[in-house]
Amino acid sequence: MGSQQNALHQLVSFILGASAAAVLVFFLTTATSGGRFTGISTWANGTTGFDDAPVQEAPATLARVPAAPAHADSKQGTAAAAEQEDELERLLRAVADEDRTVIMTSVNEAWAAQDSLMDLFLESFRSGERIAHFVDHLLVVALDGGALEHCRAVHPHCYLLPAAAARNLSGEKVFMSKDYIDLVWSKVRLQQRILELGYNFLFTDVDILWFRNPFERMSVAAHMVTSSDFYFGDPYSPMNLPNTGFLYAKSSRRTVGAFEAWHGAREAFPGKHEQQVLNEIKVELVATRGLRIQFLDTEHNAGFCNNTRDFNTLYTMHANCCVGLGAKLHDLGNLLQEWRAYRQMDEEDRARGPVRWKVPGICIH
Repeated sequence: MGSQQNALHQLVSFILGASAAAVLVFFLTTATSGGRFTGISTWANGTTGFDDAPVQEAPATLARVPAAPAHADSKQGTAAAAEQEDELERLLRAVADEDRTVIMTSVNEAWAAQDSLMDLFLESFRSGERIAHFVDHLLVVALDGGALEHCRAVHPHCYLLPAAAARNLSGEKVFMSKDYIDLVWSKVRLQQRILELGYNFLFTDVDILWFRNPFERMSVAAHMVTSSDFYFGDPYSPMNLPNTGFLYAKSSRRTVGAFEAWHGAREAFPGKHEQQVLNEIKVELVATRGLRIQFLDTEHNAGFCNNTRDFNTLYTMHANCCVGLGAKLHDLGNLLQEWRAYRQMDEEDRARGPVRWKVPGICIH
């Protein structure tokens, strides 16, 4: 019964996403300069251009920090904000590679605790194929003080998100709850700030296991690369359904402007989280701003929604379409065990065909 409900939910999500994209395409192809269609520029304040020039420094008209504390008008608040900004810049310099690219994830106390998602996430780098060095370029964003403490016990590069510090985000957050929605939008604001500072980033949810180097699957021509909940064969088609739990963006005036517009579109779609809003505006981002978005196929960058079932082609696995921390830990832990066994296999055995996992799962079957 649960699997039938999940399939129905995914089908409805697909139909709604495809319908929204079709409507946007219709308006884009029929609107005239004097028409009623409202461009995406109305969701941004126009502080950034649409070109691919690298960002040398943060635009003066943009906020210095992702979200200022409520008392930022006081001297104490201003000093605290400046200190947080300096800490962010210090950490970015420490983790960035030679191309100014950082890998980042975010955790609250429940996800960062011992034997929780963060431990599995870090272990996947150690167990993966030639990807252990990526941990040196990983910035972990803590969403509360407990997460920061747990992070610093196991990883050298941890940052407390100012926007989340004032809220209680330490426990497991139910999907689509108010705290969950505020949390994911705070993530977008921080990502925009990192682009403004001139760094590229690859954001990965902490419930994603890494097995191989995902940069091998990304086009250098793309401004933004996202994983897919559903993939329909064309990596640049906006008909694909994005999953922003795995998201790369290259720093430029174009991408900063796109993120500014993305965040600004939140008010036009009240109650929706950031992934839903991106799905609503993706066609217009491409048409109006010239943003090249690459969608990763689900054969190589898979998820529980639609997974490849073959270790020979798997680069990352996301515990999406899976509700509950316990369920994610169970299935990802079993999958990591199976991966370790796969790594011990002879090359000849691997080459004979698909190497599928056989573990029973709560979310994957």
